[in-house]
Amino acid sequence: MTDPFIHPYVPNTAPASRQAMLEAVGAESVDEFYADIPADLRLGRDLDLPEPLIAEQELVRHVGGLLRRNRAVDPGRLFLGAGTYLHAVPAVVDEIINRSEFLTAYAGEPYEDHGRFQALFQYQSLMGELLNLDVVNVPTYDGYQAAATSLAMATRITGRRGIVLVSDVHPDKLSKVRDYLRPIADLTVVPGAGAEADVDAALAHIGERTAAVWVESPSFHGALETRLPQLAEAAHRAGALLVVGTDPITLGVIASPADLGADIVHGDIQSLGLHPWFGGAHAGFIAVADDPRLVMELPSRLFGLASTDVPGEYGFGDVAYDRTSFALREEGKEWVGTAAALWGIAAGVYLALMGPQGMAELGETLLARTEYARRTLTALPGVADADGAVHIREFVLDLSAASLTAPALVTALRLDGFEPGLALDDHRLLVCVTEQNTQTDIDDLAAAFAAALANAEKEKTA
Repeated sequence: MTDPFIHPYVPNTAPASRQAMLEAVGAESVDEFYADIPADLRLGRDLDLPEPLIAEQELVRHVGGLLRRNRAVDPGRLFLGAGTYLHAVPAVVDEIINRSEFLTAYAGEPYEDHGRFQALFQYQSLMGELLNLDVVNVPTYDGYQAAATSLAMATRITGRRGIVLVSDVHPDKLSKVRDYLRPIADLTVVPGAGAEADVDAALAHIGERTAAVWVESPSFHGALETRLPQLAEAAHRAGALLVVGTDPITLGVIASPADLGADIVHGDIQSLGLHPWFGGAHAGFIAVADDPRLVMELPSRLFGLASTDVPGEYGFGDVAYDRTSFALREEGKEWVGTAAALWGIAAGVYLALMGPQGMAELGETLLARTEYARRTLTALPGVADADGAVHIREFVLDLSAASLTAPALVTALRLDGFEPGLALDDHRLLVCVTEQNTQTDIDDLAAAFAAALANAEKEKTA
């Protein structure tokens, strides 16, 4: 038996320290802490870990080696989206959120005010104007949580369990929502008619047990839902709510879901001034009208403008704090912990810089370049449009008749420095176009597509 390893910087690796800790809590061994975990779920052996790196310089070298495995893609050659997007971030956004009054070591949570409350109030106000709704929460962890919480709110408001999903949704988001809602709701997925909702099929599932009709616009595949008014009418006629997920980057040119009948609008603010750092940063929003029936079911924090004890002075602070789990603790309607408040400030700075005109120009650019890319790529042999819907930023290519499968095409184009999109299966490729992709970039992608397909065709006939 070898002597136990004692790490110089981890005190509880020393046997004497570990024993003292066990005696302090009255436990015979560490195994007692895992008594509630069934034996068949336990590993039953030590983790297969590499030898520890003791010296600091060894650790630096090891981590440096891991980082060198990362591969950067030129922004113009990146056509991968699927939930995280490479939109342009003005330098002033990073400059402001790195100020000491905003940046903290704990997720940007606003436990005290050094201008943060006002900054978050401004963010909420700007988002409210963009969404054409009155009340917007302090950001949740991500858009997935915002979706799940919005639907949970609908169950509490209506006293019902039924959720009817009528559009394409990101598979990971759907998985998160299912897990979150399983104890309180029953989720029914109604296949769409092409890229949009099948209203007739949805009507068969909307009834007296329905709490919410859930729509994503744009959908996971980038399609815009044109039937929101009909879905809103059907939901409201049954006493249900229309809950719509959207991306705020599109709302400078697309009507807000609230204008088309949505009761609760949710989404992710990653596209509003947040970098796609290794899958982040993400933060979710939930927006509703100034209706107590809706507002009082928001579990997360809200900041508002409040008067003070000094005449003529005002400040910024929590609104209806007593409805939150922070105040109610275990009696809360829903537990919402740490916010992603720093990202809310970043999005607020971004929106303030862009303004209404900037957001409109950006939206028009996204629409135009998405359509240009779709037309250019579908002009190639064997490449077809997967549906006839209106798309913004993302669209799906059908490669059923092409000489390469979608995964093989992705592999081939990566050798040329492109990240051409996400292979949904063997025959479908999800392509993303942002304002970072110029017309020349799209033409270069099409040329690389054509060359890869032509080479594959030659190999087949050789």
